[in-house]
Amino acid sequence: MNFEEVVGHHLLDHAIGPFAAVGGIRFGLSKHLLMMWINGSLLLVGISWLSRGRSKAAQLARMAVEMVVLFIRDDIVEPILGHAGRPYLHYFLTLFFFILLCNLAGLVPYGATATGNIAVTAALASCTFALIVLGGIREQGLSGFLKHIVPGGLPWWILPIMFVVEISGLFAKCFALTIRLFANMIAGHIVALGFLSLIFTFGAASRLAGLAAAPFSVAVVVFVNALEVLVCLLQAYIFTMLTAVFVGGALHPH
Repeated sequence: MNFEEVVGHHLLDHAIGPFAAVGGIRFGLSKHLLMMWINGSLLLVGISWLSRGRSKAAQLARMAVEMVVLFIRDDIVEPILGHAGRPYLHYFLTLFFFILLCNLAGLVPYGATATGNIAVTAALASCTFALIVLGGIREQGLSGFLKHIVPGGLPWWILPIMFVVEISGLFAKCFALTIRLFANMIAGHIVALGFLSLIFTFGAASRLAGLAAAPFSVAVVVFVNALEVLVCLLQAYIFTMLTAVFVGGALHPH
């Protein structure tokens, strides 16, 4: 059994087929892209149904979603960004629910964790980077935003160095968002596949050894998958909270 091939098959993105061609560049439909479309569609349809549904199930689900929305608004956005964060609340809500759904989709049979793709997490972090810059410019103006990149009161000769350091730090924040989400989401799947592969590894040496290792491997995989549910929720929360912290630093430089 080739563990590298198993991990690659289950975790890496794979092209499903050609999708479109623009300017001679071919764009293919991949597994992760399809999952993001499905997750986005589920959010649009699901939230629309919850907002208009009158059934008992819709009311209960709406109450659960409202609790999450109020938590993000009252415990993340307003304490960090203040009232200036209200216009950006829809971004944080979209970010949280989209990341959460993408995280959980990897636990569904035949599903895939799009957030286990570093290109996806980099795109999400790029959206945060754009919000940091555009939000800072909107609140302070272009000159004010550039002025507050470097802390005041420093000697003139160190300003160019600090400007480079602060700009690099801005990119480093988004890089940290990219790696944190990607690494945490892919790590759990690797651990689960690793323990599941023990059955076949021991089974290759002895059928009896493989059968003996099976209960232990399955129990650990079930525990890891149960833990992954918590990790999925936690990582969506952390990404949203750190985004609020970084955006708040641009909106309130003092």
